[in-house]
Amino acid sequence: MTELAAGANIPVPPGMLVLTARWEGAAALDASAVLLAEDGRVRSDADLVFYNQPEAEGGAVRLLGADPGRASLRIDPGALPAGVQRVVAAVSLDEGSFASLPGLTLELHEGAEGFGTPVATFPVRTGGPETLLLLGEVYRRQGGWRLRALGQGYDTGLAGLAADFGVAVDEDAPRAPEPVAAPEPAPETQLAPAPEPEPVAEPEPAPETRPAPEAPAGDRISLRKEIVRVSLEKRGAAGVRARVVLVLDRSGSMRSLYSSGAVGRLVERIAPVAAVLDDDGELDAWTFADHCARLPTLRPAEATGWIERQVYIRAGNRQLPPLPDGSLRVPDHLVGVFGGNNEPEVMREILDTFAAEPGDPVLVLFFSDGGVNRSRQIQELLVKAAAAPVFWQFVGLGRSDYGILERFDSLPGRLVDNAGFFQVDDIDGITDAELYDLLLSEFPQWLAEARRLGVLRR
Repeated sequence: MTELAAGANIPVPPGMLVLTARWEGAAALDASAVLLAEDGRVRSDADLVFYNQPEAEGGAVRLLGADPGRASLRIDPGALPAGVQRVVAAVSLDEGSFASLPGLTLELHEGAEGFGTPVATFPVRTGGPETLLLLGEVYRRQGGWRLRALGQGYDTGLAGLAADFGVAVDEDAPRAPEPVAAPEPAPETQLAPAPEPEPVAEPEPAPETRPAPEAPAGDRISLRKEIVRVSLEKRGAAGVRARVVLVLDRSGSMRSLYSSGAVGRLVERIAPVAAVLDDDGELDAWTFADHCARLPTLRPAEATGWIERQVYIRAGNRQLPPLPDGSLRVPDHLVGVFGGNNEPEVMREILDTFAAEPGDPVLVLFFSDGGVNRSRQIQELLVKAAAAPVFWQFVGLGRSDYGILERFDSLPGRLVDNAGFFQVDDIDGITDAELYDLLLSEFPQWLAEARRLGVLRR
């Protein structure tokens, strides 16, 4: 059985599947699902499966009912038409929010009944104001189907899900809240001027919905370092040493992630990993597109200035995001790093660099939004590099074509499994604990196996 974290994905077994939500306590939950086309929207309102419409596509997606502490949804991927790319499963509460619901877990079961040991589980982090949570999605990938753990939601219930995916919800449905009609004016006052409405005070936002004040940079680093340590301890890897390398995709399709500051925020979260693992606390870094470039070493305490100077992308004559004062980074030392994806070039440079600098094992954290089209070269490099003290953790940022990255578990010819991959649709949407668990989930296993096979000498 596999335990998933938010953003992680696995292939699903062939045939019928059952997704089951389990929770503790007496709360009443309703399961629902949406069938989505390639554009991420429903094709029609018939693609919403909920209590008033319990199946879609002739039963290919069907609610199985709910018991105390349990609600299930059956999916037959093989019966879905080509126009359906994803099925997103959700649960919603009649009363209250998920902040008061303990023990929520998504289970993936093989077969039509949904009993027995699950193939995979996803312990869902709750605690916010959400009244509907997207638990997971079953989606097409290269002729097969996969399950991705989600754990994101809305504080507007089924209406929020409907609005996001293009469903027109019938407001007169029996389970939906009844709208309150405005009173009809009395006949004798219908021709009189309408009185001025009394001013209504703007309601104060609920305290729990206000974002907490951002902690000082030093406090954030210390907190994140502690979260990294906890993640390593859970895997029996407390105190391990490794050199940490960050690789950032700088191809044109990454422009929105740079412009929004998402890449910069990601770098700020990766620096504490090096602060814990590396004996000098420094992070080595590269960026790549058609060509690659090594960036200056990053020290966590200097992250803000480093991100401003190094984490940007060109858009014509602009640099995104701009510097705080609006000026350009001059000289633009990354002017030659643009275009498409050339992963093999940066991989070779990293391998050559650390072959010439023997020492602690190397953990490469390699971020890309996809468009991987050099699968054969990447496979040859990983097979050849399996005897090197380097582990490659690839991270997909969004839904795109990741080629060989999604097939690492079945990649033949390697002395040791030296690479891992997971996708995160919204890197800002997962907690530090979830991110570090995903980044470090396979590295300790590789360390143990690499030592057993003599790849690592200490």
